[in-house]
Amino acid sequence: MELPDADELPETLIDLAVPHEDIEVLVRMRRRVTDDPELSRFLGASVEELLRDPGTVGADVELPELDWPAGPLQRCFPVYVFVAALPHTRAHHRERGIPDDVSRRTLADLGRNMAGHRRRYGRTGVQAPRWLVRHFRGELYQLGRLQFERARPGARTGRVLAAAGLDLAPDALCLNLHIPDFHGPLTPAACDRSLELAREFFPRHFPEEEHPVAVCHSWLLDPQLKRYLPADSNIVRFQERFRTGREDTDESDTEPVRFVFGDPDLPVEGLPRRTAVERAVGDHLRAGGHWYIGHGWFPLQEPKPA
Repeated sequence: MELPDADELPETLIDLAVPHEDIEVLVRMRRRVTDDPELSRFLGASVEELLRDPGTVGADVELPELDWPAGPLQRCFPVYVFVAALPHTRAHHRERGIPDDVSRRTLADLGRNMAGHRRRYGRTGVQAPRWLVRHFRGELYQLGRLQFERARPGARTGRVLAAAGLDLAPDALCLNLHIPDFHGPLTPAACDRSLELAREFFPRHFPEEEHPVAVCHSWLLDPQLKRYLPADSNIVRFQERFRTGREDTDESDTEPVRFVFGDPDLPVEGLPRRTAVERAVGDHLRAGGHWYIGHGWFPLQEPKPA
């Protein structure tokens, strides 16, 4: 489990879309990781855990946290884990015939994640290492505007699908649909293209699997948004693709604040009102309302004839 040397590391980080202002920090700290036997062993153990049974859907894999004083190295250590795992991830992609451009755009979510960290904190770090595990294990792929994760529906969603008449086996798979940040408008045309790509991609590269439905769990599916946004808005039209899965009664006010404004801890009173979505999120909270995670699904494949 070796890291690229100091000359090669910048190119690797650029390929992963790591913000340019973060690259020098990561190159400079590389030697601390490779020269410290304890850190080097921890890196190897972390990569082994990350790559345990690669490609397996729903494997219980969790990166261990570095027990180190708070600072740049602790914030950035997951980058070295992902970079060390990168050759193995790419080899897995090649075994599956994943096109290089899909592989590159999928793994570039590391840079998107670090950009989100910098937007929130103004410094180098990884915002959500656990989220990136599925990318580097071959469970999630970016196809156009959307990301698709090979997953299982779960018990609650499974009951909803069964009630809708879908005859799914207990070990059935679905595609969890995710909406990445920093990727432009969520237009109907962009979503249509992503879905068409997904319908071609997964049967080709995972022919042993079936993914009859797409499932999404997101604040973007909260039906309250329709009170604030025009019927032809991208978000409302995105919502209309889905059948309601279930209602969530747990308040999730920080989710839209996180994704719209970049920081879930921003004071509600000062949230900007520059766009229709910003006004919707902020005005609703300032009026005493709450936001909830919406749960939706729709058939991804036409049912096979009996």
